[in-house]
Amino acid sequence: MEKLKYKVIKSEKQYDEYCDVLAELVASPRKNKELSDEIELLTLLIEKWDESHSTFKDANPIEILQYLMAENNLKATELAAMLGIGKSLVSDMLHYRRGLSKENIRKLAEHFKVSQELFNRPYKLISPLNAQLKNASVMNTTKELKVVR
Repeated sequence: MEKLKYKVIKSEKQYDEYCDVLAELVASPRKNKELSDEIELLTLLIEKWDESHSTFKDANPIEILQYLMAENNLKATELAAMLGIGKSLVSDMLHYRRGLSKENIRKLAEHFKVSQELFNRPYKLISPLNAQLKNASVMNTTKELKVVR
């Protein structure tokens, strides 16, 4: 019986090794059926691991963006230039004061080579007008709220 070249990923070390191999194969100048099958198999194994070990399931879009920025050594000023927006708007987005626009979501997904769904999930914004409120349901309102005594 022939020994399998790749097996189901069972450790972080094996995951890292397979990611390195996949990167080398994708960058390889030679393209043939065997190579594309190997790339496809490694991609499936890596995706399977990612699905069961992803920390992105519970993360909100801003946490994901901050993680991707750190992984890619991307500063807020560079992100602003990449998105074609001002540094203050990027700061507001990273500090939960402004939401991500559809256009920004599209650009981020394209730049980081991820699905738009990562950035298109609901998350709470913090309105400075209502920061003193403890009730999360009114946290994002911009109406002036009256305190009844």
